[in-house]
Amino acid sequence: MNIPVLALLATLLLAAQILAPYVPSPHDVVDRMLTLAAVTKDDVVYDLGSGDGRIPIAAARTYGARGVGLDIDPRRIEESRANAKAAGVEHLVEFHQQDVLTADVSGATVVTLYLLSSSNVQLRPLLTRGLKPGARIVSHAFSMGPAWPPERVNRFTTANGDEITLYLWKADGIVRP
Repeated sequence: MNIPVLALLATLLLAAQILAPYVPSPHDVVDRMLTLAAVTKDDVVYDLGSGDGRIPIAAARTYGARGVGLDIDPRRIEESRANAKAAGVEHLVEFHQQDVLTADVSGATVVTLYLLSSSNVQLRPLLTRGLKPGARIVSHAFSMGPAWPPERVNRFTTANGDEITLYLWKADGIVRP
């Protein structure tokens, strides 16, 4: 095989696993996501595509909630664990290298997402089948498609002047394809 064909093959293989590029949510967006989800110390916050772990870490640090971060990139998992230790919340959070499309989310009371709309749509059946009624889902910037309109939409401007949209859904026991 020649180099362009190998590069294309590598790109396709990576694209099959990556649901969004790694772009961390700004800290003020993370705070707003957790507020929109009404996180408390009694919650278990799952972040699908957790990157550097900032959402589960913030949930633990600010609310005393437990957190679980799932990411396919082993470097992000190592970084998350180091960040949790530095924040003093490693006893409240855990991070796992995993494809979020195969995740067991049944232990979550809150799920956070910063994935593409197409990825959210792929996750919709897993979330609606796996979450208990009342569990909250918050997405930074991307919806779940027209088949599942959000309960609330929150638009605001960040400290950096970026206009952000957050979406909130509540699991209701209906499985949505």
